[in-house]
Amino acid sequence: MVMQDGSLALKPGYADHAADALRDLHQAGDAVDSEVEPHHDVAATIQLGFWIYLMSDCLLFSGLFATYAVLHGHTAGGPTPSQLFDLPYTLTETMFLLFSSFTCGLATLAMNADKKNATLGWLAVTFVLGLGFVIMEVHEFVGMVAIGATAGRSAFLSCFFTLVGTHGLHVTCGLIFMAVMMAAVAKKGLT
Repeated sequence: MVMQDGSLALKPGYADHAADALRDLHQAGDAVDSEVEPHHDVAATIQLGFWIYLMSDCLLFSGLFATYAVLHGHTAGGPTPSQLFDLPYTLTETMFLLFSSFTCGLATLAMNADKKNATLGWLAVTFVLGLGFVIMEVHEFVGMVAIGATAGRSAFLSCFFTLVGTHGLHVTCGLIFMAVMMAAVAKKGLT
């Protein structure tokens, strides 16, 4: 019942009953809490980390590609893409990367089948293909610098060297990681 001053007045005995009910709920909650152990899903955490990494990669490279798309025609009187790039050479670089993705998938299948030697073999092929790409890319950069097509020459070359250089660094880091992973698999096996 509501009193004139706005406070609530309970009938005799209701306050004791309410207090008992709250105490019982609290004790029941304590019993449930003490029986439940915290659960950490490691696989879900790893999967989330992978997706965060993948999305950050997408954001980085989409920004670099967008910059290249906007600035590719801004040569400031310097060499144009058609003057600089040898399409068969670029196709070879691209094929190295595509085949390395394929062989990496074969390494994953071998790993899932618990085939250590096949895993190491496919990772070695993947490594050689990735290394071939990086060597070709460095050769291309050296040739461009030799004819004066440097990052400071034009907006196009600046964004080209940034995009392709970042990608080359990305592949190089992948090669380092792969070498470490191969050494661990060779020493400890597939775990």
